[in-house]
Amino acid sequence: MALLVQKFGGTSVGSIERIEAVAERVIQTRQLGHKVVVVLSAMSGETNRLLGLAKQIDEVPTPRELDVLLTAGEQVSIALLAMALNKRGFNAVSMTADQVTIRTDNAFNNANIISIDTDKLESQLDQGKIVVVAGFQGRDSDNNITTLGRGGSDTTAVAVAGALKADECQIFTDVDGVYTTDPRIVPAALRLPEIHFDHMQTMAACGAKVLQLQSVEYAQMHQVPLRVLSSFEDGEGTLVTFNTQYSSQVVGIAVQRSQALIEIAQSMDALQQQLELFGLRFWMVANTAQSAQIVVAIDDLPRLRLVFDNKMRHISDVATLSMVGDNVMTVTDAVTTALNNTNIQVHHNKQITDCVSLLIDETDHQVAMETIHRDFVNSQEILGNPSLLAVS
Repeated sequence: MALLVQKFGGTSVGSIERIEAVAERVIQTRQLGHKVVVVLSAMSGETNRLLGLAKQIDEVPTPRELDVLLTAGEQVSIALLAMALNKRGFNAVSMTADQVTIRTDNAFNNANIISIDTDKLESQLDQGKIVVVAGFQGRDSDNNITTLGRGGSDTTAVAVAGALKADECQIFTDVDGVYTTDPRIVPAALRLPEIHFDHMQTMAACGAKVLQLQSVEYAQMHQVPLRVLSSFEDGEGTLVTFNTQYSSQVVGIAVQRSQALIEIAQSMDALQQQLELFGLRFWMVANTAQSAQIVVAIDDLPRLRLVFDNKMRHISDVATLSMVGDNVMTVTDAVTTALNNTNIQVHHNKQITDCVSLLIDETDHQVAMETIHRDFVNSQEILGNPSLLAVS
């Protein structure tokens, strides 16, 4: 008998019918004799709805109060799933982060988990219950409600699995694993049976949405076996692991959309200090003694306008393609040329050990993905074995 932590979110719990289907899948696991903890996100679209309500009141809501509001979504979904399980004769109990005792720091809207008290969880499991835990949320040392940032329910699931020493943490999504690219963009994409933690972490950091970055980092740090599965069909999914024959061969492309290239009339040193105080991620593209050009998320523009006002100029909407892999730098020039041949301009690039990021116009991201997937991911001449390549 294994102890499994299963996470469902978004479209997986997007309606009452989907929640009923999740209940059936959880019951299948329980009937195999396993202990099960389920971690849920809010129903699909609910977090955005609540955020929209907040912005009707204040374009830049107070961070503490925003966290109080946004956590309401998960409380709805965990109660509904527990009801569905109990209706089917399987004893289940829903628990908020406060009831579990998930402690975080006080970084509202993007908190980090510090500790999880497993006593209450273990007590419920020992009574034969399925425990349904609210993802995305915690409490700080002053008992304020906090949230873990976008995709934070993945982190909750991994952290709970690590604290309980679970046999596996299973992340159920609307795709059945990590693919060579988003199959909604490139239908010819292939699923990877395995991917190395190092590559998955880099891809998540660069915008791949199949797993949230903090969850991958936590799983890697605490040696939590992690598997990505489909909510809607059976299969083996993708195992994220330290021991894989694919690790040195994998190349991935993560796409970050909804970004803005802006210019701020301020020296880079002073600007960097202010942006770090805000906790904003940015990419410095160019700078002079009087100004700097940076790339930020479009969602961060209202906060930046409050501070810099007429010192800030929005140049254009952009996207970032980040290619990840041990040998990715050897194909950078060829990729740039291939994109130029399709009239896609690469405005800027940056390189680190296993990642090359290319800055392009937002409107070009789909053609760029298709081009790189066709010419490089599936090209044995360029990268060797196509079955071992990944784009996410």
